[in-house]
Amino acid sequence: MKTIIHASAGTVAMILIANFLTATLISELLLDETAILTVKEAILIGLCLLIPAMAITGGSGLSLARSRHSPAIDRKRRRMKIIAANGLLILLPLAILLYMRAAAGLFDGLFYAMQALEVLAGSVQLALLCRNFRDGRKMTKGKRLAMAKTLRTV
Repeated sequence: MKTIIHASAGTVAMILIANFLTATLISELLLDETAILTVKEAILIGLCLLIPAMAITGGSGLSLARSRHSPAIDRKRRRMKIIAANGLLILLPLAILLYMRAAAGLFDGLFYAMQALEVLAGSVQLALLCRNFRDGRKMTKGKRLAMAKTLRTV
């Protein structure tokens, strides 16, 4: 059950981050300032789901790994430290600041510099989560194959 919770929360986090990035790029490149503000507000609201999803992913991952050590688990642990720092120290403050500037109509050089940093940091976040997802799938491949085999014989 922990594995399902872990994988589900991680998947939700990846989907949310991918949606944040997609909406940001579309609004910035193709739409007007009103749409940009709407996206920034939606991202802030989405953080109310993303933050718990990331906490559940990290907590369940720690619980699943406990005292286990393998190259894949060690890689996932290292990545999670970067993911947590990137999210809390870069992405969360940027989301708040970008919303505040957009709400104030301050679409200036600083706004776009912060926006570029947010897209870069968000892309790194998504890439690291995808790598953890890939390693998790490799680690549970045997369980999934055994379950599939059991279901075929039923």
